[in-house]
Amino acid sequence: MVDLLLNLQAPHRHLVEVTLRLVPRTPVLRLRLPAWTPGSYLIRDYVRQLEGLEAHQGQRRLALRRLEPSCWELVCDPTAGALQVRYRVMACELTVRTCHLDSEHGFLALAAVVLELEGERWSPHRLRLQLPEGWRPFLTLAQQTDGSWLAPDFDALVDSPLEVGPHREHRFEVRGVPHRWVTWGGTPEQGDWLLQRFPTLLDDVAAVAESCCRLMGSGPPPCRDYLVVLHLTDDGYGGLEHDHGTVLVYGRRALETPNGLRKLLQLFGHEYLHQWNVRRLRPAELTPIDYQRPPIVPTLWFAEGITSYLDQFLPLLAGRSTPAELLGDQGEDLSRYRLTPGRSVQSLRESSQEAWVKLYRADAYATDSQISYYLKGAVLALVLDLHLRRHGSCLVAVLRNLWHGLGQWGRGYRETDLLAAFAAAAPDLAALLPAWLDGLEDPDLDGYLADAGLQLSAVAAPHPWIGLVARSEAGQLMASRVYRDGPAEAAGVMVGDELLALEGRRLREPEQLGSWLAAGQEQELLICRRGQLRFLQVQAQPPHTERWKLEEQPQATPEARERRQRWLELLPC
Repeated sequence: MVDLLLNLQAPHRHLVEVTLRLVPRTPVLRLRLPAWTPGSYLIRDYVRQLEGLEAHQGQRRLALRRLEPSCWELVCDPTAGALQVRYRVMACELTVRTCHLDSEHGFLALAAVVLELEGERWSPHRLRLQLPEGWRPFLTLAQQTDGSWLAPDFDALVDSPLEVGPHREHRFEVRGVPHRWVTWGGTPEQGDWLLQRFPTLLDDVAAVAESCCRLMGSGPPPCRDYLVVLHLTDDGYGGLEHDHGTVLVYGRRALETPNGLRKLLQLFGHEYLHQWNVRRLRPAELTPIDYQRPPIVPTLWFAEGITSYLDQFLPLLAGRSTPAELLGDQGEDLSRYRLTPGRSVQSLRESSQEAWVKLYRADAYATDSQISYYLKGAVLALVLDLHLRRHGSCLVAVLRNLWHGLGQWGRGYRETDLLAAFAAAAPDLAALLPAWLDGLEDPDLDGYLADAGLQLSAVAAPHPWIGLVARSEAGQLMASRVYRDGPAEAAGVMVGDELLALEGRRLREPEQLGSWLAAGQEQELLICRRGQLRFLQVQAQPPHTERWKLEEQPQATPEARERRQRWLELLPC
């Protein structure tokens, strides 16, 4: 047994006091802090937030020798009783994969907090908490009669997100499985703002969870219980999946928009569906997890792309959205995809393999050289779904087969398993799918959409195209993106340039730049770069496509309309 005590009683210091206690089995012990947390594929070097590490055995302080940035070794006496390791973790970064502690709440991604003790990964870990008065803990571990929480092993411990604070907890059930919902809204009184704004929210969430169960055809969800923690901020969007819960961040401003609630339900549905696809139907490269090194996972296009495609259907299946709204959401994704130049540079398999060094480290030039495996994976999922329907099957049928054959038994899959599953449903995918994963050419998207009586229609921009995105910052107009091979790049504009004037007219707002451009004519652009003024000659091109709309084909045949209806219900043709 490894005993873990977390003291959060001084939240104003943003420091978590950590004490680990165990009886050592060997005279030499190594301690490691994870470098990343599962579900977020980026080495985060959590050790940079660790301080004051020391170890004691009885009254004797033990020397710690650092072997790696996040690994230490100590020599102890296995016959001298319990060993105590103490340290502090700075908790000042509010995301779903880091730690945050202040006077209003605390959230700990335990992979960023708990040292893994060599030889004890598969030992039970007992967690105790010391909290400010009036605060409650919310986590997914089993509580013991003495008030502690017990994890069967280290993996289960760090897979449990920990939220603490004076929050209210709301309960509901999904197919007999208890669920809890906890909202932190920035201040204690804001916690109920969400339910006051959307009184049916918990019913909506339960309906989306139920639609996941129907989609997977697996009876009740695979969790023993489920915890949803929502961080409600001014702006923000994201989530992280766990075996028995999820942590979401969402913006209040987004919730005030017409699509805000639907997008929140999609986000919840995405993480909830990960119970099946990712957490249990898991890439073999993540079985077991190496918390120190980044494993190459070539199938993230399946783990995240398939889930991203299906999450937009879940509110519709739950009766919380309309077919027109689904087409609008699908159209937004297809538009973003077609307007991302990086899809012609990075293949989908490369996107999956390079997640550790590209997707989570994107800069202002990233869209020219890379494509998200979430986005391109969702587009491929649409293509696969419509292709499978030509063979009398559908994407959900393949996903269910993989679940029943591998996922429910906890067996990790290789890409060969996925290729075999798709080829079993449509033999020509044995050649097509690898080509789509490795190639840079798009599948016949228009042809597949036409099968369901759908089409993508181009919407032209109202102004000439300069290949530049600008934003106002403190009264200055700054270049925030410069398109590769565009007119602005050819003229010499760089990200970070201040745009001062066009043809002698002072620039202050992005709208001015667009409306003052003249296609096919050289115009003088005055910029400021690193404190120096420069005159550039830019020649804008005629208006380009600003976005794409997914619409029903007016001339669609009755057969195509029937296929579209089956597709909207995720039913095979």
